[in-house]
Amino acid sequence: MAGQLSSSMLLAVPLAPLAGSAIAGLLGTKFFGNVVGRKVSHTATILGVLIALIISVQTLMAVMDGASFNEDIYTWMTVGTLKLAVGFQIDALSAMMMCVVTSVSLMVHIYTIGYMAEDEGYNRFFSYISLFTFSMLMLVMSNNFLQLFFGWEAVGLVSYLLIGFWYTRPTAIFANMKAFLVNRVGDFGFILGIGLLLAASGSMQYTEVFAQADKLAGMTVPGIGWPLLTAACICLFIGAMGKSAQFPLHVWLPDSMEGPTPISALIHAATMVTAGIFMVSRMSPLFELSDGALSFMIVIGSITALFMGFLGIIQNDIKRVVAYSTLSQLGYMTVALGASAYSVAVFHLMTHAFFKALLFLGAGSVIIGMHHDQDMRNMGGLRKYMPITWITSLLGSLALIGTPFFSGFYSKDSIIEAVHATNIPGAGFANFAVLAGVFVTAFYSFRMYFLVFHGKERWHTAHGHDSHAHDDHKQAVAAGHGHGDPHALHDSDAHHEEEHDDHGHHGLAPGQKPHESPWVVTLPLILLAIPSVAIGYFAIEPMLHGDFFKNVIFVGENHGAMETLREEFHSAAGMAVHGLQTAPFWLALAGVALAYYCYMINPRVPAWFYAKFKFLHTLLDNKYYMDKFNDVVFAGGARAIGGGLWKVGDRGLIDGLLVNGSAKLVGWFSTITRSFQTGYIYHYAFVMIVGVLAALLWFFPIWPA
Repeated sequence: MAGQLSSSMLLAVPLAPLAGSAIAGLLGTKFFGNVVGRKVSHTATILGVLIALIISVQTLMAVMDGASFNEDIYTWMTVGTLKLAVGFQIDALSAMMMCVVTSVSLMVHIYTIGYMAEDEGYNRFFSYISLFTFSMLMLVMSNNFLQLFFGWEAVGLVSYLLIGFWYTRPTAIFANMKAFLVNRVGDFGFILGIGLLLAASGSMQYTEVFAQADKLAGMTVPGIGWPLLTAACICLFIGAMGKSAQFPLHVWLPDSMEGPTPISALIHAATMVTAGIFMVSRMSPLFELSDGALSFMIVIGSITALFMGFLGIIQNDIKRVVAYSTLSQLGYMTVALGASAYSVAVFHLMTHAFFKALLFLGAGSVIIGMHHDQDMRNMGGLRKYMPITWITSLLGSLALIGTPFFSGFYSKDSIIEAVHATNIPGAGFANFAVLAGVFVTAFYSFRMYFLVFHGKERWHTAHGHDSHAHDDHKQAVAAGHGHGDPHALHDSDAHHEEEHDDHGHHGLAPGQKPHESPWVVTLPLILLAIPSVAIGYFAIEPMLHGDFFKNVIFVGENHGAMETLREEFHSAAGMAVHGLQTAPFWLALAGVALAYYCYMINPRVPAWFYAKFKFLHTLLDNKYYMDKFNDVVFAGGARAIGGGLWKVGDRGLIDGLLVNGSAKLVGWFSTITRSFQTGYIYHYAFVMIVGVLAALLWFFPIWPA
């Protein structure tokens, strides 16, 4: 069976998107004089991703038939016994990720034809997203830590380029730099974890490190005495906290909405932000031996799942609501990892990739129909103008809140059950967080749905100043380093300030009405809606309760959450029917009902709540003051340290002591010696006599020894 997977076939998976990226990025831009046009650029990149998808599907089918592959493709260098190579490890986990990455990427590529049609950077954008696909594929296919780190950093680099794609905007430049710096914090922990494992095991290959897991569990960090495996796993997870936007390293993801909508779907919903979830699942043989690392993960995931969901409630920018939803769902995945339910986390990763990409692309379709107005307060009643966008967005929202029979139900409810069944320290708080998060998710999701697609048409009536105005963004833009959303301000005066951007006129002009997006936009919505509804029903049994992840994901005997899930599962249909009687369903229904009442029947309720609990709204509007905390403590601390080093080190030590001090010393010595150089013969004779006398006294002392 192993012969079904060849190295040449697998090499084509990442190299096909890379070739498309090179064609669009070199021949389609000013770099080589715009040799090819838009049609060639998008055709080359789409063809490259399509080839990767076809081979990925074939690979998944071969893996399901029992095939596997774990070989080095190219040896970069050998240092003693350490081998640094490029290689692929293809099993159920990597094959599934390959299919998710390439399928969502293909939908985004097609969608981009319509969304970026008027943008001057059309070819450059296609080059970037295809290069990102290559980087992500190298990450998920790797069989060693070196290649994992290469893919890890490559997706970070390309996300930096994509977030700052509209580089003339100060807000975009601020956002991509913020993402870059926050991820460097996580990556510092990540490389420390890799270094600890390398130092202890002497290898970078997954299989060789995993084979020594029991030995590593008994080792300690030299000089500190901490359990080495716990320290290494926590360091690896810190890398995941940055890439997968976990509290407190989550602050970069909402601001990354400055990039075009297609990359929000590709990077910040379906692929890059799930790299941390994939990495921890791949490292399950190590994490299973450290309850400390698992407990750390379950607490961090719980905080992210609940408290990031609260922030989604007060957002008015349609993309930011979906962005905070992504943060919350990533928290759910991390909670599953901490509960030793790795396969459940990966299952939610897969279902979430489809319905969250659908929601992001649906938001982009709304933005197109609203002529690049992203403020939900200026929408309403779009259902009759954009029927395809409406129905697909509704399906995505139902999947997100965990409606029975939809894909999100199977994965989210499995997480809740796994947390309830686990005995990992911190599970009590996690159980509360994931249950409360169900209500919060349903409320903000359908708040967005009702404000956008139902109710009165508000696009011709500019709203006045209210509690949701992002004045901090206006001030930041004025200062030249804003970090808010350039489309979030649509107050009576601010609306005109931002009327023009990279897309020209902002919002619908008088007399204009919203319109359905072209087929290149709606087709990906329809294709993504299908797995958003159905894939959970068909995949839950093999992925969670079958042999799909056998010999790929490892769960220790002392962690029984998955065993409990298997005992309680009978069928996908039975689980959905039973789900209608459980607390998560009624919590989700309550969230939808409350959103309907507050925003369709009695809009005075949110206004009353704001007036009564203004301090709470202020706290949420300032994102728990995390940005200000980071600015004061970390950025301010860095500035203080830098200023101190400049004053003490540069000016005081280097300039003052070493440079100017040595010059003064030479000057002082020169002044002394110059007093002996008078030009008088009797002075020189006197010095010679004194010198002779000193020499005689040195060699022939007159005092006894």
